[in-house]
Amino acid sequence: SSGINAEYGGVVTMQLSSKSVGLFEAFYNSVKPIQLISINLEVSKSGKVQSGITTIPFEFPLTTKTTRPLYDTYHGVFVSIQYTLKAEIRRGYLSKPIFKQLEFVVAAGKVPKAPDQPEIPFLITPESLENITHTRTVPKFRFSGKLDRAVCDIEKPLAGHIILESSAKPIKSIEIQLVRVETCGCAEGYAKDATEIQNVQIADGDIIRNVPIPIHMVFPKLFTCVTTATNNFKIEFEVNLVIVLEDDHLITENFPIKLYRPED
Repeated sequence: SSGINAEYGGVVTMQLSSKSVGLFEAFYNSVKPIQLISINLEVSKSGKVQSGITTIPFEFPLTTKTTRPLYDTYHGVFVSIQYTLKAEIRRGYLSKPIFKQLEFVVAAGKVPKAPDQPEIPFLITPESLENITHTRTVPKFRFSGKLDRAVCDIEKPLAGHIILESSAKPIKSIEIQLVRVETCGCAEGYAKDATEIQNVQIADGDIIRNVPIPIHMVFPKLFTCVTTATNNFKIEFEVNLVIVLEDDHLITENFPIKLYRPED
């Protein structure tokens, strides 16, 4: 071969949702890809590669050459952060080079000490619901419970419980929904979009009253990351507690949460 090169890079890509396209001309400059790292490394000089399996060790530092830090690998809808490694074998003038590319996962954003983690107690009644003008049309119900923390270790599941104290209508289902809130933009304006990551059913049918129902949800890798805020983009997370009554009436309570990763 004429040499073997390894190139690794990291990039943040952003795109606007269809509802945001055309709103602000300044958006188009602010959503250009952000290059975090780009390094080319010569792994092997030109020479003959023996037949069979040849192992060539190499290493490279995961550091940026800019003022921006590294961010978690994240596969979102309107924001994505990806790190790739591309190997190239050059085979002389008469043969095409051979390429192979793969993605590797970066877990950045570690904090030295776990932040305070207050519990989130909640009480859901017709009077506590927002965007309801006439509570008389809403069936009577009362749910209580808690989420164990508002600031969550991304490596540990979200936990808590919910108690159905009373309900005039039978319960059909109770679900926990994890939502990503992605913001792209700049000082002139932002495009903010919320999309569902996953939905976990924690109760099915008309559950027994006054019995705690456990809440347990694992944060999926790649589709979540530590809560991130920069001048060009933000990645935040929320949890929706969704209660479905037998007549398909929906009761929803929203909880903003913050994800972090502690140091080992």
